[in-house]
This record gives sequence, C-alpha cells and structure tokens, in this order.
Amino acid sequence: MASRSSSEGSGWTGWIAFAGIFMIVIGAIDFFQGLIAVIRGGYFARATPDQIIIFDSTGWGVIMILWGGALLLAGMALLSGRAWGRWFAIVAASLNLIIQLLWVGSSNYPLWALAGIALTIVVLYALIVRWHDVVEF
Repeated sequence: MASRSSSEGSGWTGWIAFAGIFMIVIGAIDFFQGLIAVIRGGYFARATPDQIIIFDSTGWGVIMILWGGALLLAGMALLSGRAWGRWFAIVAASLNLIIQLLWVGSSNYPLWALAGIALTIVVLYALIVRWHDVVEF
C-alpha cells in the first residue's frame, strides 16, 4: 500500500511540473497578445456601437505584456517547488482566467483567449486538486 501512495505522489508531482511549464506557456501567449496589440494598434480591436472600451488597444497591450511577465514568474516560482509559488500561481491563474474572459469579447480573434482559458483551467486543476501529495517536490 505504501508503494502505491508514493507512486500517486510522484504522478501528482508530474502534474505540478506540467502546471509550471504551462504557466510559462500561458505567460508567453499573453505576452505575445500584448506585443501584437502594441505593434499593430487595431489588430485586435473590434469597434461596435454597443461595446464599452475601457482601454485603447495599445494600453491593453501594455497591460498584457506586463501580465505575461507576471505569469512567466509564476511558472518559474511554481517550478522552484516552493509553497508560496503554488499560491502565487493559483492567484495569477485565477486572475488570468478573468482577464482572458474580458479579452474574448473585445477582439476579432477570440481563439487566443479561448486557448488561454482552456490552459488556465487545466493549470488550476493541477494546482488545486491534490497538492499535499507533492510535499517533497
């Protein structure tokens, strides 16, 4: 019975490593979303009369570049194996889910945001479900 428990723990350790790597991937996607919005100002903009735009495309791009950097740091902190890295990654992934939901409705290319949402949900699952099995990671 003890060997089964240790093998499950190592499997969840793999999930945490997976989550760390994908936090870095999500951060890179967000960074490039922001970079495209800054370089090509109207690329993601969709102007409709009933849409409320809080930021212009360049302002939102700068925010996404900075946020992508924060997610990269969250992924690296998670891969370091520290408990604070887990909490930082959970908060960052949760906020990223909200940010990506805002991005879906305000662009002509919602596939970027939908990919970010799907990856973020998988990362949150890996981080929240059974962390106690990963104590020696």
